[in-house]
Amino acid sequence: MNKKLIIHNLKLKTLLEGLYNKYNHKKFIPPDPLQFVYHYTKKSDMEIAGFLSAMFAYGAVEQIEKFLTGLLGKMGGSPCDFVRNFSAKDKILFKPLKYRFNTGDDIINLLGSLKKVLNRYGSLEKLFLEGYSPADANIIPASVKFMQTLNPASSPGLKFLLSNPVNGGTCKRLMLFLRWMVREDEVDAGLWSKVDKSKLIVPVDVHMGRLSRIIGLHSKKTYNLKTAAEVTKGFAEITPEDPVKYDFALCRIGILENCSGKPNKYCPECELAQFCCRKPLII
Repeated sequence: MNKKLIIHNLKLKTLLEGLYNKYNHKKFIPPDPLQFVYHYTKKSDMEIAGFLSAMFAYGAVEQIEKFLTGLLGKMGGSPCDFVRNFSAKDKILFKPLKYRFNTGDDIINLLGSLKKVLNRYGSLEKLFLEGYSPADANIIPASVKFMQTLNPASSPGLKFLLSNPVNGGTCKRLMLFLRWMVREDEVDAGLWSKVDKSKLIVPVDVHMGRLSRIIGLHSKKTYNLKTAAEVTKGFAEITPEDPVKYDFALCRIGILENCSGKPNKYCPECELAQFCCRKPLII
């Protein structure tokens, strides 16, 4: 590693640690969909609530909150028990539901798929571990098998919800769910202890793609799985044991400081001001 990159990474680590200490607290979780995980105390319920919350984490924050409140509300006090016992009569509850690109039938098919997985494997964690190997460079191979099992027929209605890394997309919502399940701190639940957090991939969407470009971790204008891996590699240069550590805190800049990539009133006080509008550091 050359001197220029070492200096850059030291400055960046100081900045990111500052953001982590500032924002990585439970009080900052709402309106993040992660909040729904903490509506429950049993691991099995937190896991199912987390998966559903992550899969529907697209669109405006207010829309996501409203939809998930209604969706989980129909499942009573235990989402896991509801899914395990999901039956034909329950389909009536979800038939009228619609969320952006997904219909009530998509939701019914998703719950039916989850029921099959829980009955066969016992939990989403056990399904994931079926395809997981500590020898893999990251969690992508396990993620591919995980999603193939959840949507074996590649149902068109579920294709968007259950995006598979094999297709080359960033799979931001899947990577977000895995972050919630694997990492453990004041924000992330850390329910899955057998998956190494160093294998995680940064959840990259338009917002994270822009922020990670600002701090010099990539130079792409469009984002795919290779971009996510490149961004993760950049963070791994700073915290190799936990490359996704700063994801939540960094995203708070966009949510709480209204960062859109364009100048606004928060810019003079923004922690990223020293990097913003600079060309990415390509070594």
